[in-house]
Amino acid sequence: MGLTSTASASSEPYGHYYDEYSTVVDVTDVGADATGNEPITPVLEELRDDDTLLVFPEGRYYMDEQFRFTGFENFGVVGENATLVPANYYDFAGPQYRLFRLGVSYSPGDRIRFEGFDVDQTAPDTGIRTIEAYAAERLEVRDVTIHGQHDSGTWGPGMFNVTDPDGTGLVDQFRAPDGGAWINDTPTAGDRWRGPIGIVANQNEGTLEFRHCWLGAFPDNGLYAANGNGKIIVHGGLYRNSNGANVRVGGNGSEIRWPTVEVDSTRPEDRSQRGIRIENGRNITIHGAAVTITEPEPTSHAISVMNTCESARIENTRLELQGEDVNHGIVLSPDCGEATIADTTIAHETAGGYPFWIQDSDRTDRILAEHVTITGAAGDAGGFRDGIRCERNNCRFNYVDIEQPGRSGVNRNAIVNTANELTVYESNLRASQHPYIDIGANALVRDSALESSSGREAVCLYASSTGPAFKKNRLAQGIRDLGATDVTTWANTYE
Repeated sequence: MGLTSTASASSEPYGHYYDEYSTVVDVTDVGADATGNEPITPVLEELRDDDTLLVFPEGRYYMDEQFRFTGFENFGVVGENATLVPANYYDFAGPQYRLFRLGVSYSPGDRIRFEGFDVDQTAPDTGIRTIEAYAAERLEVRDVTIHGQHDSGTWGPGMFNVTDPDGTGLVDQFRAPDGGAWINDTPTAGDRWRGPIGIVANQNEGTLEFRHCWLGAFPDNGLYAANGNGKIIVHGGLYRNSNGANVRVGGNGSEIRWPTVEVDSTRPEDRSQRGIRIENGRNITIHGAAVTITEPEPTSHAISVMNTCESARIENTRLELQGEDVNHGIVLSPDCGEATIADTTIAHETAGGYPFWIQDSDRTDRILAEHVTITGAAGDAGGFRDGIRCERNNCRFNYVDIEQPGRSGVNRNAIVNTANELTVYESNLRASQHPYIDIGANALVRDSALESSSGREAVCLYASSTGPAFKKNRLAQGIRDLGATDVTTWANTYE
């Protein structure tokens, strides 16, 4: 069987794994062709066994059919500078979906290892899922790089799920930088919607981490890990130009930490290239994200908190939006739960849009923005011309710094409030029109500085405004009152 003894393991790149398996096999010792000329799946089928590690020495390994193994306790596949070469769509036998299928949802493997492969799909029509893995106890996938666009229209490069709530998984440095083609540009035109997803993990029940992954432009989401009950962790990585969302995450307690998300290219079919989308869970955290959108579609929000997100925290995050379309920064959907946005900066230089939009809602869960800075000269295309648009009751803004100078003489406002019970505390609001407009009820602005660069009043109160209070503020040029009721002012200055 070409056994590699553990005595010689120290000289092998993956030798430190050998003592985890009763059988370690060099696949070339038992007939696997390393020149890329003969298919290797028949050899792998003969080697398939539990508690086994298959080792691929340096070389090229041609695959024209799927390798499937399920229901095992411990199985691994590792490459030592090895390259997998998939057949094109027309020559691929059987299910034209995957190279490796390790475990299935109803019969997962307990422990799965897969690492150390390049995948050469630079030839036309060669996109195929490299690995689909379901592990109950432990999943480890490392150092997999896919070269070439996924252009066959089949399922995207990776699917990963941990099936047991106590299980753990790590997908480290899984890279598909060339993305995938839209379905109508592939041999399967018309058979599916949009095209492939970069990485999908929508049945995860355990804790599954994606570390330092890299995904290019995919037609149907980049990383899509939103529909399982388990915890998803995204740590670092680069996610670029996918349609739908570049990082789409759900699950209770999930974390998105330090990713870089870039949208700088849009294909004709792209309709929405959101940066980060969170949903289907509670206590979801975005920490240290850097989202840059320089070629936005009109609906490609930098961060979307969806209706099914019960609670969220966005902190230490930096958003940069530029371009000649309307685009929004952080958007809280109407039915999302409580949310905190802290220590975050938004540079907004688009033709129009809201850097921070709290959408109209009947929910009263607290929305807190604290130490948030909003800058940039944006336009008013589409009528979107406010730094913060607050349409939901029970919001509080502490220590926010907003500057909305407007692009080419456009009138921009710092905060427009249409809801009830808003509090603005110790904040600096500057705008080319009015720093603060109130259309709601029982708002309180205190210990803040408000100034219009055009000499307008710091505050504009519409007739529908009821019970607004302004205490200990600096309100340059005072208050423009268009018929508000029960206005309270105390200890303000108006220079």
